[in-house]
Amino acid sequence: MNYIGQSVAKAFELIISFDPDVYFIVWTSIRIAVTSALLATLAGIPLGLFLSLKKFKGKRIVTTILNTLMALPTVVIGLLVYSFLTRRAPLGTFGLLFTPSAIVIGQFILACPIITALVFSVSQGKEKKILKTAYGLGASSKTALKSFLWEIKIPLLAAVMAGFGRVIGEVGVAMMLGGNIYGLTRTMTTAIALETSKGEFAMALALGFILLVVALSVNSLVSYLNYKSEKK
Repeated sequence: MNYIGQSVAKAFELIISFDPDVYFIVWTSIRIAVTSALLATLAGIPLGLFLSLKKFKGKRIVTTILNTLMALPTVVIGLLVYSFLTRRAPLGTFGLLFTPSAIVIGQFILACPIITALVFSVSQGKEKKILKTAYGLGASSKTALKSFLWEIKIPLLAAVMAGFGRVIGEVGVAMMLGGNIYGLTRTMTTAIALETSKGEFAMALALGFILLVVALSVNSLVSYLNYKSEKK
């Protein structure tokens, strides 16, 4: 118990003293996760809206595949991306493996189906009423679409935050594609795994506390946005 107490005390000391190693890892994690989430947003929102607004053959198959991708384990995504980025693979000449870009690619694949599915879910059923009202008021297609997006802006933001929350706490993709390289691709999750295996529980706990605060903040914001959306 004394050892645990000392580790916790040391962890808080590292946090409040703004230990450069700790906060560089935190910054690396957030930078990679934000980049991944933004790219997934740029792809996921249009895809989700397309699935909601358009009728086409095979739509049910596409949504089934989308739901399957949401449940895909991170290590499987890491393995698939690794197989394309390794030196003997088609994309190996770009030298992306074990770089932040490789993690971004993997986390993009992880977050995009989540954002797409959530956008599809929140927009389905609302599009007919909102667009019909807009067209009835003489709005153009572009203006009607803008009105539709404005009406569902809170659920859209919640979907984006959910995607960010998914990637900030994952470890499989970051470990397999980033290699946990100090000063380059070491994220909070991979650092926690490494420091724990080394017996450096203070550093692991410090990063764990910060990751917990980030995750709690993101989930609280998503819950609040969903509450605001339902209340509206």
